[in-house]
Amino acid sequence: MNTLPPPRQYHHGNLRAALLDAAERSLRARGVAQLSLRDLARDVGVSHAAPRRHFVERQDLLDALAEAGYARLGAQIHNATAEETADFATLVHAAASAFVHFASENAALLEVMNAAKHGTQSSEVPRASEVAYAPILRLIHRGQAEGALRPGKPEEIGLILYATMNGIATLVNTSAVHASRLDRLTRIAVEQFLRGAS
Repeated sequence: MNTLPPPRQYHHGNLRAALLDAAERSLRARGVAQLSLRDLARDVGVSHAAPRRHFVERQDLLDALAEAGYARLGAQIHNATAEETADFATLVHAAASAFVHFASENAALLEVMNAAKHGTQSSEVPRASEVAYAPILRLIHRGQAEGALRPGKPEEIGLILYATMNGIATLVNTSAVHASRLDRLTRIAVEQFLRGAS
């Protein structure tokens, strides 16, 4: 008796979106190493050649996943920092929290995003990354203007904050630190960042 679930179907004209959805499910379940266009075609119920209409190579799929991931991350950071009347420290905490929650909930996708940003020939992935992190860069400019952050290259200050938050998320994702400690560690790290950068 066949107990396999029927392949997921897609609406006509929406194959690209269906493939990206299936690819992200596959990432969560099996990791990036097991991601294949042939398996995705089976998952959405199309011929093994059909995905190549949208993704000629596997890297094209990974780039598209990275772009979509950066768009989601950017939206979350933007929404977290949209209250411009909030004080600077509150917004930095909100931005950091948005990032670590995205990173801990989308570990395999973040791996794809980071790899594609530095290892692809596509100019769209680095551009998507810049857009995603633009709210944090604006925050750093604001902090410098208000005297909350010392003068210096905003990009380098942002990189320090990113490295700290990414490190915390990595500890959680690798089970070196229990997920229940995520918010507390993020709060402490941001407080130390703000003290050290002023």
